[in-house]
Amino acid sequence: MPSAMRGPVAAEQMSGFTQQDLRDRFLVEDLLVAGEFVAIPTHYDRVVAVGAVPLAEPIALAAIPEIRSEFFLEHREIGIVNVGGPGVIDTQDESWTMEREAVLYLGRGTKDVLFRSVDPANPAKYYGFSAPAHTAFPNAVAAPDQGTIRELGDQSTANRRTLRQCIHENGIRSCQVVMGVTRLHEGSMWNTMPAHTHERRTEFYLYFDVQEDARVLHLAGEPEETRHIVVADEQLVLSPSWSIHSGVGTRAYSFVWAMAGENQSFDDMDHVQITEMM
Repeated sequence: MPSAMRGPVAAEQMSGFTQQDLRDRFLVEDLLVAGEFVAIPTHYDRVVAVGAVPLAEPIALAAIPEIRSEFFLEHREIGIVNVGGPGVIDTQDESWTMEREAVLYLGRGTKDVLFRSVDPANPAKYYGFSAPAHTAFPNAVAAPDQGTIRELGDQSTANRRTLRQCIHENGIRSCQVVMGVTRLHEGSMWNTMPAHTHERRTEFYLYFDVQEDARVLHLAGEPEETRHIVVADEQLVLSPSWSIHSGVGTRAYSFVWAMAGENQSFDDMDHVQITEMM
């Protein structure tokens, strides 16, 4: 189920948007739909966001008209995270066990990708972040306990969190996709403080483990003209390179962060202190 192309939006446009305008342009509310394949093509570094929730039958990673390819990964790569029950991803030559929070990289040229759930009553929920690729890197998976682990933040500032880098320049190699998972500790609600921009990269946030009666207020926009987007469980925020990205929840939650653009240096960011934001 392909969706309409998202973007581009200039920074100066955001200040005039209504809340519904913001949601229409930067929030994907229905990415993970039971039994369906969803693709969100964007003009942000040509990234395509993918959602697949297979039930009894597998779901194929299908090419969409916007990428003009015979198969989805003909000219692309993709990072995939499972935020649901146990699953399996098959390709033309390989099969990958996908536990909850496992991260899989599939490189350019990979064919016949099928998403499966082990138990349709507790389906796997696959989120994919795909960008153009100029060459092929080996397919690889990071189990839920693998990757580069960084303990960040402090309980006194309510932002203690565990950040796991999986696809990055010192981990699973890719052309431009960088991907990982951050889990906030109980009692912490702030993510990514201080806020920052990536002038050289687009970043998408998939929020999950957000309880039904909880929400995350995602901060966006230019530092001197910030806006907020109220986000529920398993919803995706698109963050252009000119926008800050940070947020606070009503209780602890987790999120998948993924980037693509000019470089893969995780720490290449322009920090904005909260005292400088408006």
